[in-house]
Amino acid sequence: MKCPGCGYAESKVIDSRPVVEANSIRRRRECLSCQKRFTTFEVIETVPMIVVKKNGSKELFDKQKLLSGVLKATEKRPIDTIAMVDEIEAELQNTLRQEIDSTEIGEMVMQKLKERDHVAYVRFASVYREFKDIDTFLAELRDLKGNE
Repeated sequence: MKCPGCGYAESKVIDSRPVVEANSIRRRRECLSCQKRFTTFEVIETVPMIVVKKNGSKELFDKQKLLSGVLKATEKRPIDTIAMVDEIEAELQNTLRQEIDSTEIGEMVMQKLKERDHVAYVRFASVYREFKDIDTFLAELRDLKGNE
């Protein structure tokens, strides 16, 4: 790491701390030439993900869009939606795939909601699975009740 004072390429790390609410590390460094101290941040490099929609179109993964959909389903429910969306994003990043089907993301959301809150799960499922009538809705409820 180049010193911002003298430009020397070698420095030593004096202190390292994780940055709250971020996937990064704050490091205090000292130049081995001029002894000037400076701060650097190390951030995890992420691969941009492309979401392949049902109609074949592609768009960049948008965490806010995912959060918005999950928030609608979890409204007034005791679920930490931000943590759940962070968990989904981390799992998607860990696949190291650049293209992910929207159906795969939807199924991940469904599974996590099913584990956490059945009401939120049914809300999300009714939109995601495009329930056409009450019979479809009841079939999903029976399936949910049967898996308890």
